[in-house]
Amino acid sequence: MATWNSRGLRGSSLEELVNRTNEKYEASHLALIQKIPTPITPVKFDKEKRQISLAYFEQQSTVDYIGAVQGIPVCFDAKECAVDTFSLRNIHEHQMFFMEEFERQGGISFVLIYYTSRDIMYYLTFRKLRQFWDRMEEGKKKSFRFDELDEGYIISSKPGILIPYLDYIQKDLDERDNTKGTDL
Repeated sequence: MATWNSRGLRGSSLEELVNRTNEKYEASHLALIQKIPTPITPVKFDKEKRQISLAYFEQQSTVDYIGAVQGIPVCFDAKECAVDTFSLRNIHEHQMFFMEEFERQGGISFVLIYYTSRDIMYYLTFRKLRQFWDRMEEGKKKSFRFDELDEGYIISSKPGILIPYLDYIQKDLDERDNTKGTDL
């Protein structure tokens, strides 16, 4: 099993790693992916420190990132998981709705999950997330275990790219092409 080797980047937040990867992809003209800020309304502002000290969310966010890869619309969320069981409470119903609608419009939706205890980055296809979500809605498990995942989507490190997720978007596209006309 290949692992994602981030030992040199321990202490860096997942968001920072994704942002740096996106900058590299943009500089190489491979993708244009933007972080979507969650709109907030400041309630208290510390004038001395010139920073917001209290705020509330104006609306629910959709996903963390959105953009295009070689003309293909892409949206994804990035999550960290400290154990082998990923709770579906980490994904909200409005996010599922957004990702599903995004896919209906011809885009690709996915979730990057960093399993911190294993030091493994994983590309979770929307199809697989939908299976886990449907299982939960049927009254079954409200989570999924690492061992339920396809090892082929464990992100391997690549020189010069912190999280080489474009390779897994291609794999996702290839699998979609191979299953056209079948129920997923």
